[in-house]
Amino acid sequence: MQDYIEQRVIEVSKYILATRATVRQVARFFGVSKSTVHKDVTERLPRINQNLARQVKKVLEFNKAERHLRGGEATRRKFLELRQKSSVQNTS
Repeated sequence: MQDYIEQRVIEVSKYILATRATVRQVARFFGVSKSTVHKDVTERLPRINQNLARQVKKVLEFNKAERHLRGGEATRRKFLELRQKSSVQNTS
């Protein structure tokens, strides 16, 4: 594995642990794809540092378990915004 990839894997992993970020958030922060982040933490990280890999896996499993809640919250906010825009236009 090339050095810059190994360095990114470690940085991504530490960022996930520090922020408990989702794969999407990490990908956006590091300017890489979700697939790259996922491959980094599921395939490459265990070869580099198994202990770190276990810790990151716990965070990812937690995020996956709560994914349906975050999606529901995003939908709720979307329709609240639409309702607010609609009421502002109706009062104008």
